[in-house]
Amino acid sequence: MAHLNKIVIVGGGSAGWICAAMLSHYFQKGPTQVELVESEEIGTIGVGESTIPPFLQLIRTLGINEQEFIQETQAAFKLGIRFENWLEKGDTYYHPFGQIGGPLEVNEFYQCWLRAKQNGHPSNLQDFAPATAMAKAGKFMLPAAAQKTMIANANYALHVDARLVGLYLRKFAEARGVKRTEGIVTDVATRPDGGVAKVILKDGREVAGDFFVDCSGFRALLIGKTLGEPFRDWGDVLLCDRAVVAQTENVGPPHPYTLVQAQDFGWRWRIPLQHRAGNGYVFASKYLSDDEATATLMSQIQGEVVLGPNIIPFKTGVRERPWVKNVVSIGLSCGFIEPLESTALHLIYKGMDYFLRFLPDMDADQTLAAEYNRRMVADYEEIRDFIVLHYVTTRREDTPFWRDYQKVVPPQSLKERMDLFRAAGVLRDGVDDMFRAPSWQSVMEGMGVRPQRYQQLVDRIPLSVIMNLMDKSAPMLADFVATLPSHEEFLATHCPAAPFKRSA
Repeated sequence: MAHLNKIVIVGGGSAGWICAAMLSHYFQKGPTQVELVESEEIGTIGVGESTIPPFLQLIRTLGINEQEFIQETQAAFKLGIRFENWLEKGDTYYHPFGQIGGPLEVNEFYQCWLRAKQNGHPSNLQDFAPATAMAKAGKFMLPAAAQKTMIANANYALHVDARLVGLYLRKFAEARGVKRTEGIVTDVATRPDGGVAKVILKDGREVAGDFFVDCSGFRALLIGKTLGEPFRDWGDVLLCDRAVVAQTENVGPPHPYTLVQAQDFGWRWRIPLQHRAGNGYVFASKYLSDDEATATLMSQIQGEVVLGPNIIPFKTGVRERPWVKNVVSIGLSCGFIEPLESTALHLIYKGMDYFLRFLPDMDADQTLAAEYNRRMVADYEEIRDFIVLHYVTTRREDTPFWRDYQKVVPPQSLKERMDLFRAAGVLRDGVDDMFRAPSWQSVMEGMGVRPQRYQQLVDRIPLSVIMNLMDKSAPMLADFVATLPSHEEFLATHCPAAPFKRSA
């Protein structure tokens, strides 16, 4: 085997340093060197970033102490997402992490609940989701610390400062042998086979490697500019193409969920960290100017602005092939989907995780690349479908933006999922799906998509047993959650972060 002697990561930020941390963890004792090229001149925007539960799996896999990571990145806990004004103005629903209810014999809880609803039960699906119950009450407890209780099947993620995550993982990676080179890449030299041989910096220095990871963001220096890999544009089903972002001082205790509030021409987020909050308005420039979007965001955010506002233009879609020759693109250089379900950091981790699974040697076998590309593009498509679901099911018709979404034809894969769900609450299972049944059920229910019937097998259970379960479970869950510490108390007791230092 001709092992890779050197992997070069082009670009820092969250993407570059997540990749560097993962590579350094596995190549700590050789045989492969890892070098990361980035420039301080190309700044990262340090707004609050929201994650999903698998991100914590990355932290644990790397052997990082979760408590220390939370304190160093100003992180707070996230139990799910609160959606406001999506189905209709004034409407609210939650997408929680973890399970909803528990199975009854061989029957899924959701199917039992559908039968109860058909027979007049007054409950809502989220009454049985432990993460939603905690989020609504502003409470938090680690589910692993509450085994054999009503919240044991909840799950959680983090709200983090993206810039601090990059700095933390840089320290981690450098301690394990990653070499950091400061400089702006201005040119790329290719090999006779078209692959990348080396990158050339502004001051003339050269960094050569056997394999390259393109973390150069939307600039896509290697995968796009050098290799010319086409970009599959999804602007026809995802109409937003810009965001305005700002960071503010916290006002009041941080809520343990991401707030996602539909606006006239897109949606606004609020992501509270321990001392500050990330805010943003994702919008469609067809209907709204940058100045109007900025004015809207600034009129709605709370607390003193400490960073921004900044405008971020973006294009939604994915590369036809994320891995071409001896270059794999990860993060924004590979693709982008608006952060409605907080999937950006996860796709970085997943991209590098798959790469390590299909790790090539010097010949960069394109059979490995083909399977990698199939898997990664499938992940992007699954997320695209899940995001489009939030839009195409709305009943809003109050602005041209929402009226235009009524005309959007969903991707065939999403249409098939929705038809299957409407028929009998059945979900199409993938091999390694990011969004499991509780996620699809929560958003479908929240957006008014309910199956025509429940599955007949549920009739094997006496109706009285199901109704009794529904009657007792929700109050028991609410009573237990009431005994838990508040999110703010839990942070202060177990992982308080030092106040932000104001930069000079």
